[in-house]
Amino acid sequence: MQSLWDMMTDPNSQWILLGCMLLGLCSGVIGCFAYLRKQSLMGDTLAHSALPGICIAFMLTGTKSILLFLIGAGISGLLATFGISWITRYSRIKSDAAMGIVLSSFFGLGIVLLTQIQHSDYGNQSGLDKFLFGQAASMIGSDVQTMLIVCAFIVAACTLLFKEFKLISFDPGFARGLGFPVGVLEQLLMFFIVVSVVVGIQAVGVVLVAALLITPAVSARYWTDRLGVMVIMSGLFGALAGVVGTWLSSTTASLPTGPISVLASTLLFVVSLLFGPRRGLLAKRLTRSRARQTLLEEQSRRVRDLAKEGGSL
Repeated sequence: MQSLWDMMTDPNSQWILLGCMLLGLCSGVIGCFAYLRKQSLMGDTLAHSALPGICIAFMLTGTKSILLFLIGAGISGLLATFGISWITRYSRIKSDAAMGIVLSSFFGLGIVLLTQIQHSDYGNQSGLDKFLFGQAASMIGSDVQTMLIVCAFIVAACTLLFKEFKLISFDPGFARGLGFPVGVLEQLLMFFIVVSVVVGIQAVGVVLVAALLITPAVSARYWTDRLGVMVIMSGLFGALAGVVGTWLSSTTASLPTGPISVLASTLLFVVSLLFGPRRGLLAKRLTRSRARQTLLEEQSRRVRDLAKEGGSL
């Protein structure tokens, strides 16, 4: 089995390791605000909505350029967010149903376009379907550099706008009363979600990228009640899942990096669910046990006090 040190010193594995770490970090950070705003399905919707943008970018250019794919996927994701906003604003359909409609519509269109490409005369369409499930092994230095820029941009923006994002996540009405541009901040946060989803499509794919957006945030919620600590822990959990996924996938050629990273993130969630100090199942059981023991001791004390009072009479 390849050791972690061997993987870090291997030039072919360094780019994959760094790319998956950056993806987990930025997804975990921005995913906290999506989770707190009850927009967990939004990441899945945007990921599936990116597929037609990738296909259209390839059909227009005829080349498999990661930058062009990111631009096409980003435009498609933004159109999906506008579609969700339009449906919820001008109809009685709720946001979760609107996201389901947009997700299925855009993903269905993407599958149709992908099938059309595979049966067309393009000579280099092979491998385009890897964006469905991701192919982290195909990442090169330029791809990782793009992810580094995106990750640094998202982390810096969330740091600078932490107070504003915190207000609109917990009480947008109060933020609007204080004079904050809530609508602009919500669209900006949505833009960051789109960017983080799009940049992770190559490594994880449109089917699983939403898991890296939400699972680290949910895991971090079991360990703290402070948003700042939660954001940091979520980013660290996402980065750790990327490291573990890259390491395990490097041991066997048939193991895909993206799905293994998602499974590693799920394992962190299970550990958090069981052993979280405040909200974990073990902590809750211990709290109930202590409360029951305290109640029994209090009842025993009252019985002894009543017995003493009866004896004195």
